[in-house]
Amino acid sequence: MCMYDCRSNGFAILLMLLVTALPVDAQQHGTAITEAELQPWDISIAPDGHGLPEGSGTAQLGAEIYAGSCAFCHGDSARGGPAGSLAGGIGTLTLDAHEKTVGSYWPYSTTVFDYIRRAMPYFAPGSLTDEEVYAVTAYLLHVNGIISENFVLDADTLPAIQMPNRDGFISHWPDAPK
Repeated sequence: MCMYDCRSNGFAILLMLLVTALPVDAQQHGTAITEAELQPWDISIAPDGHGLPEGSGTAQLGAEIYAGSCAFCHGDSARGGPAGSLAGGIGTLTLDAHEKTVGSYWPYSTTVFDYIRRAMPYFAPGSLTDEEVYAVTAYLLHVNGIISENFVLDADTLPAIQMPNRDGFISHWPDAPK
Protein backbone atom coordinates (compact mmCIF):
# COMPACT_ATOMS: atom_id res chain seq x y z
CA MET A 1 0.00 0.00 0.00
CA CYS A 2 1.32 3.41 -0.97
CA MET A 3 1.32 6.16 1.71
CA TYR A 4 0.74 8.79 -0.94
CA ASP A 5 -1.44 8.85 -4.00
CA CYS A 6 0.90 6.82 -6.21
CA ARG A 7 -0.80 7.90 -9.40
CA SER A 8 -0.12 11.62 -8.79
CA ASN A 9 3.41 10.90 -7.57
CA GLY A 10 4.07 8.88 -10.70
CA PHE A 11 2.82 11.73 -12.85
CA ALA A 12 5.04 14.22 -10.98
CA ILE A 13 8.08 11.98 -11.46
CA LEU A 14 7.32 11.52 -15.17
CA LEU A 15 6.88 15.27 -15.62
CA MET A 16 10.16 15.95 -13.81
CA LEU A 17 12.01 13.44 -16.00
CA LEU A 18 10.57 15.00 -19.16
CA VAL A 19 11.47 18.54 -18.13
CA THR A 20 15.02 17.67 -17.10
CA ALA A 21 15.57 15.67 -20.31
CA LEU A 22 14.74 18.63 -22.57
CA PRO A 23 17.75 20.20 -24.28
CA VAL A 24 18.76 23.56 -22.87
CA ASP A 25 19.05 26.27 -25.47
CA ALA A 26 21.26 29.08 -24.22
CA GLN A 27 19.26 31.62 -26.23
CA GLN A 28 16.13 30.79 -24.18
CA HIS A 29 17.77 32.24 -21.11
CA GLY A 30 18.57 35.68 -22.48
CA THR A 31 21.90 37.44 -22.53
CA ALA A 32 24.31 38.45 -19.82
CA ILE A 33 23.58 41.80 -18.21
CA THR A 34 26.13 44.57 -18.66
CA GLU A 35 27.50 46.76 -15.87
CA ALA A 36 25.60 49.73 -17.31
CA GLU A 37 22.33 47.77 -17.24
CA LEU A 38 22.99 46.59 -13.69
CA GLN A 39 23.82 50.03 -12.28
CA PRO A 40 20.23 51.30 -11.79
CA TRP A 41 19.43 48.15 -9.77
CA ASP A 42 22.56 48.31 -7.60
CA ILE A 43 21.10 50.50 -4.86
CA SER A 44 22.34 48.75 -1.72
CA ILE A 45 23.65 50.96 1.07
CA ALA A 46 26.21 49.47 3.45
CA PRO A 47 26.24 50.31 7.18
CA ASP A 48 29.43 52.35 6.60
CA GLY A 49 27.60 54.48 4.00
CA HIS A 50 29.13 52.89 0.91
CA GLY A 51 26.65 53.34 -1.91
CA LEU A 52 24.89 56.44 -0.56
CA PRO A 53 23.81 58.73 -3.39
CA GLU A 54 24.38 62.45 -3.77
CA GLY A 55 21.77 64.71 -2.22
CA SER A 56 20.79 66.00 1.19
CA GLY A 57 17.81 66.72 3.40
CA THR A 58 16.74 68.07 6.76
CA ALA A 59 14.02 67.13 9.22
CA GLN A 60 12.19 70.38 8.37
CA LEU A 61 11.85 69.27 4.75
CA GLY A 62 11.19 65.68 5.80
CA ALA A 63 8.22 66.61 8.00
CA GLU A 64 6.28 67.76 4.94
CA ILE A 65 7.13 64.65 2.92
CA TYR A 66 6.38 62.43 5.92
CA ALA A 67 2.94 64.01 6.34
CA GLY A 68 2.04 63.28 2.73
CA SER A 69 3.66 59.86 2.26
CA CYS A 70 4.11 58.20 5.66
CA ALA A 71 1.70 59.52 8.31
CA PHE A 72 -1.23 57.52 6.94
CA CYS A 73 0.48 54.29 8.03
CA HIS A 74 2.77 55.46 10.85
CA GLY A 75 0.75 58.26 12.46
CA ASP A 76 1.44 61.88 13.20
CA SER A 77 4.98 62.52 14.44
CA ALA A 78 5.75 58.84 13.62
CA ARG A 79 4.03 57.70 16.80
CA GLY A 80 1.41 55.13 15.94
CA GLY A 81 -0.86 54.24 13.10
CA PRO A 82 -1.81 50.92 11.55
CA ALA A 83 1.79 50.09 10.59
CA GLY A 84 3.19 50.97 14.03
CA SER A 85 5.38 53.63 15.55
CA LEU A 86 8.70 54.72 14.14
CA ALA A 87 9.58 57.01 17.05
CA GLY A 88 10.02 56.55 20.78
CA GLY A 89 10.88 53.45 22.73
CA ILE A 90 14.56 54.23 23.26
CA GLY A 91 15.78 52.11 26.17
CA THR A 92 12.78 49.72 26.14
CA LEU A 93 14.26 46.72 24.32
CA THR A 94 15.17 44.94 27.57
CA LEU A 95 11.67 45.44 28.99
CA ASP A 96 8.66 43.18 28.52
CA ALA A 97 6.80 46.14 26.98
CA HIS A 98 9.49 46.99 24.43
CA GLU A 99 9.02 49.20 21.39
CA LYS A 100 10.97 48.46 18.21
CA THR A 101 11.30 51.79 16.44
CA VAL A 102 13.88 53.58 14.31
CA GLY A 103 15.33 55.13 17.45
CA SER A 104 15.22 52.12 19.74
CA TYR A 105 16.04 49.22 17.46
CA TRP A 106 17.92 50.13 14.25
CA PRO A 107 21.70 49.90 14.71
CA TYR A 108 22.71 51.99 11.67
CA SER A 109 21.22 55.18 10.29
CA THR A 110 22.29 54.18 6.79
CA THR A 111 20.00 51.15 6.83
CA VAL A 112 17.06 53.42 7.67
CA PHE A 113 17.84 55.34 4.47
CA ASP A 114 18.26 52.10 2.51
CA TYR A 115 14.93 50.67 3.69
CA ILE A 116 12.95 53.85 2.99
CA ARG A 117 14.55 54.18 -0.43
CA ARG A 118 13.68 50.63 -1.51
CA ALA A 119 10.39 49.90 0.24
CA MET A 120 8.54 53.06 1.18
CA PRO A 121 5.97 54.38 0.94
CA TYR A 122 4.19 51.04 1.06
CA PHE A 123 1.75 52.00 -1.69
CA ALA A 124 4.51 53.28 -4.01
CA PRO A 125 7.92 51.81 -3.11
CA GLY A 126 10.88 53.50 -4.74
CA SER A 127 8.87 56.59 -5.68
CA LEU A 128 10.77 59.03 -3.43
CA THR A 129 13.77 60.87 -4.84
CA ASP A 130 17.11 60.56 -3.05
CA GLU A 131 16.63 64.10 -1.69
CA GLU A 132 13.22 63.10 -0.29
CA VAL A 133 14.65 59.93 1.27
CA TYR A 134 17.40 61.97 2.97
CA ALA A 135 14.72 64.36 4.27
CA VAL A 136 12.39 61.64 5.58
CA THR A 137 15.34 59.85 7.18
CA ALA A 138 16.37 63.13 8.82
CA TYR A 139 12.79 63.63 10.06
CA LEU A 140 12.69 60.16 11.62
CA LEU A 141 16.08 60.64 13.26
CA HIS A 142 14.90 64.03 14.56
CA VAL A 143 11.61 62.77 16.07
CA ASN A 144 13.67 60.12 17.83
CA GLY A 145 15.90 62.83 19.35
CA ILE A 146 19.00 61.69 17.45
CA ILE A 147 19.62 64.81 15.34
CA SER A 148 18.43 68.41 15.42
CA GLU A 149 15.74 69.73 13.10
CA ASN A 150 18.22 71.69 10.96
CA PHE A 151 20.92 69.01 10.78
CA VAL A 152 21.81 68.42 7.11
CA LEU A 153 21.80 64.73 6.27
CA ASP A 154 23.91 63.62 3.30
CA ALA A 155 26.36 60.89 2.25
CA ASP A 156 29.01 62.26 4.64
CA THR A 157 26.92 63.00 7.73
CA LEU A 158 24.51 60.02 7.68
CA PRO A 159 27.11 57.25 8.30
CA ALA A 160 28.67 59.28 11.14
CA ILE A 161 25.46 59.17 13.22
CA GLN A 162 25.67 56.84 16.20
CA MET A 163 22.29 55.17 16.70
CA PRO A 164 21.19 54.44 20.30
CA ASN A 165 21.12 50.66 19.66
CA ARG A 166 24.38 50.56 17.69
CA ASP A 167 25.90 47.96 20.01
CA GLY A 168 22.67 46.04 20.64
CA PHE A 169 23.32 43.36 18.06
CA ILE A 170 25.80 40.50 18.07
CA SER A 171 27.74 40.40 14.84
CA HIS A 172 28.27 37.23 12.88
CA TRP A 173 31.49 38.92 11.77
CA PRO A 174 33.03 40.27 15.00
CA ASP A 175 36.24 41.34 13.22
CA ALA A 176 34.39 43.45 10.66
CA PRO A 177 34.84 47.23 10.92
CA LYS A 178 32.06 49.07 12.74
